[in-house]
Amino acid sequence: MKYWFGYLTAAILGAITWALIELSKKYTTLVDMVYPYLTRTVQGFLTGWSGGVDFLVWQVAVVVLVVLVLASLVLLLVLRGNLIRWLGWVLTGAVSIYFLHTCIYGLNYQAGPLAEDVRLNVTGYTLEELEEATVYYRDLAGDLASQMSRDADGDVIFADFDTLASQAGEGFQTLTYDYSFSVFAGDLSPVKELGWADMYTSMGITGVTMPLTGEAAVNPQIPDVALPFTMCHEMAHRMCIAVEQDANFAAFLACRVNPSQEFQYSAYFMAYRYCFDALQAVSSPEAAAAAARITTGENQFLRHDLVSYARFFAEHRDEGASDLASSVNDAYIKTSGDEAGVLSYGQVCDLLVSWHIQEVVLPAQKDEAESAFDPYDESQVDLSGIVGALED
Repeated sequence: MKYWFGYLTAAILGAITWALIELSKKYTTLVDMVYPYLTRTVQGFLTGWSGGVDFLVWQVAVVVLVVLVLASLVLLLVLRGNLIRWLGWVLTGAVSIYFLHTCIYGLNYQAGPLAEDVRLNVTGYTLEELEEATVYYRDLAGDLASQMSRDADGDVIFADFDTLASQAGEGFQTLTYDYSFSVFAGDLSPVKELGWADMYTSMGITGVTMPLTGEAAVNPQIPDVALPFTMCHEMAHRMCIAVEQDANFAAFLACRVNPSQEFQYSAYFMAYRYCFDALQAVSSPEAAAAAARITTGENQFLRHDLVSYARFFAEHRDEGASDLASSVNDAYIKTSGDEAGVLSYGQVCDLLVSWHIQEVVLPAQKDEAESAFDPYDESQVDLSGIVGALED
């Protein structure tokens, strides 16, 4: 029995973790009322603790853990210990880490949607509404693209990583105090640079947030145009906005209201990409025609940045490493309770289209209705020939 005690311990912790996730799915309202606020406090404490150093604490911890596991395996072989028992305790260690992660962060996947916190009415939309939203984001991105500083090759030149990181919190601060969105009242410490960047670039990974240490990190190698958006995305995760589509939408909102034009361009650039990708995913002649119309409306600066963005990831992608990273991430997201897995990143389009309808289309229609034609309004029609028309 002593050989199997590690496996028994791992099984018990695994069962408790599974039970916590299932209970959180059943009592989502209770989770949403309490859990995010508690975990946001924990994340703030951990961020304050880990923020005292420039490097990522969790990456150092990973190296230490790997060394300890390998050293213990060598010692086991030298002393001819029991491999089965050793494997059991290694498994217990892995399950314990996931159990701790679930307790201090993981149940945020079951919290209420971000749309409710920002008072966004999310409904279904037509192909025409998707096209209109895509055009809206394209035009704003194009206008800002033409204002960006560029090098001799036409590539955008943004501020350095540290400067952008120090500015990222300004958008969330505006959302919290000017828009009264308390969900963004989290830690605004700058994100860190993601170590081992070459490896993460080959996997197509742009950023990582580690709740166990309260560290949000961004790959410094990704194209400049995506840096501000990715920084805000990872900060949103650190604010316990766990679902990927919600973190993407939070990044859009924060970048959009940031006073820096670089952040604003990043917001509309990424919003345009997500909506255009969703439009291309629709299998119909009408959608194909809409996509063609939208593409022809891109100005040269936006087109250059879109091509450069796609080329970067195509050139640096390692197919095997990228597929492995995607599979692991997909499994983690689904295990945490989001059945969409990695597809949840692109589902931000639903929020972006709904936001466009609520914040742009409907107000414009209201203004139109208020300024409707009035036949008795002398500013709209000549009433001089109508007897009594000008009388009070």
